[in-house]
Amino acid sequence: MHTDVNVLFSEMWQDYIKMTPSAAKIHQLLGKGAPIINDHIALRTFNIAKVNLEVLAKHFTSLGYVACGDYQFEQKKLVAKHFEHPDPTQPKVFISELLVEEFSPQLQQTVKGFIDQVEESALVADNFIYSGRHWQVDKATYQALLAESEYAAWVAAIGYRANHFTVSINHLPEFERIEDVNQTLKDAGFVLNSSGGEIKGSPEVLLEQSSTMADKVVVNFTDGDAEIPSCFYEFARRYPMDNGQIYTGFVAASADKIFESTNAM
Repeated sequence: MHTDVNVLFSEMWQDYIKMTPSAAKIHQLLGKGAPIINDHIALRTFNIAKVNLEVLAKHFTSLGYVACGDYQFEQKKLVAKHFEHPDPTQPKVFISELLVEEFSPQLQQTVKGFIDQVEESALVADNFIYSGRHWQVDKATYQALLAESEYAAWVAAIGYRANHFTVSINHLPEFERIEDVNQTLKDAGFVLNSSGGEIKGSPEVLLEQSSTMADKVVVNFTDGDAEIPSCFYEFARRYPMDNGQIYTGFVAASADKIFESTNAM
């Protein structure tokens, strides 16, 4: 596992912009060449012991991250936790896992088959959380998963890597309001996730979020290539709590809609 948190996120970013070329363009557009503070990254997995949320979390807790919040998404059959680093300029980490046992026997069997193909040594390798897919999958299996769970299909096709990075609007020199960020993106031709409205959350819940719809990438299936949604870029504006400190948690109702950024349009 990595021993330097900056190296870890740098490697994850390089992998992420290969899957999400639009993010590199947006990074330029919003940052005007200045560094951008990353509010959080998100990872997806299954609640199977070998690869569950806790296994992924070790890559961060070994670098000083601590668990700070638990979330449930009943409709999507997911649970999640978020982790924070003692250095508040380091990204928060949001890890979710699919409750596999709540799905059909076919989906359970398919997912278990994938996880059986993951080498134990891969799980603790430096690059595991940006290593992609560790199993073979064909298009029909992907489609069958998609019919039951967009999330399961995404992990099956894309594997282990950042599902999104997130621009901290609070740290953008040129922007204060999330509305202005969204307008700048739309003016430049980027498509935003409008599920539940373009802005999820509000100052009242201390967090406003928006996101692009995922880029499309060509994925190699065992029976040929297909273009599917990959990863997206998110934007977060946080507000101070009553004690004056900036809120660092997440709002489940908003995150629920953010998950839909990888839906096929």
